[in-house]
Amino acid sequence: MPELDRTPPYLQVVQELRRRIVDGELADGDRLPSVRQIAEEWQIAQATAMKALAALRADGLAESVVGVGTVVRSRRTLHRSAADRLDRALRTGKIYPEGEYAVIKAAEMATPPTWVADLLGLDEGAQAIRRQRVTRNEDGPVSASISWFSADLADTVPALLVPERIPGGTPSAIEAGTGRRAENSVEEASAVFRANADQAEDLGIAVGDPVYVGRNIYSDTNGEILEIGESIAPEGRWKIHRTG
Repeated sequence: MPELDRTPPYLQVVQELRRRIVDGELADGDRLPSVRQIAEEWQIAQATAMKALAALRADGLAESVVGVGTVVRSRRTLHRSAADRLDRALRTGKIYPEGEYAVIKAAEMATPPTWVADLLGLDEGAQAIRRQRVTRNEDGPVSASISWFSADLADTVPALLVPERIPGGTPSAIEAGTGRRAENSVEEASAVFRANADQAEDLGIAVGDPVYVGRNIYSDTNGEILEIGESIAPEGRWKIHRTG
């Protein structure tokens, strides 16, 4: 039986079921435990169990289906955070859950924007490794992103410059090539932007449609930056942050 702590019981249930959804253990269309099952498993009141399922529906991660119960609805609503992808890669060796995959659009040496160059400590005009991808599922694009890496990694992690998917993701490839393990993730979110032509094409939306923009930094145990990324997702997708 899962152990309860001082967090309100319904929130502990919500956090655990969210974790299973974010990790892909519970896939889109899967039936969630019933109110009775949740109440018995966590030894809580059925009213508390109902509150937990209501919170997941409010998050856009589940819906009630007549004759079935509460089912997961995440394919069209969930935008996994960079922290969640890193955590999954380190725990399972796979950065994407079942049903999601990346299409690599570019892997090349390029001049990064000023904010990236500053973080990497590059002189003006210096180049870095740039990887551009679109993450998709059965319904189409989930998000689009660009990652930047120090040019020094070109020799030790040549896969970064190959426009193909890397099994286990870029953090695993960097660790295998250099021994440097991505342990920390910092993530920032901006206000909503309007999609330009390239973003609209990647996400299958109209130019000017609203998009969510986020930035993330992966660093190793010494605090040295391994990867800098910027991602966009279409309107209507929720990024779920979890801790513990």
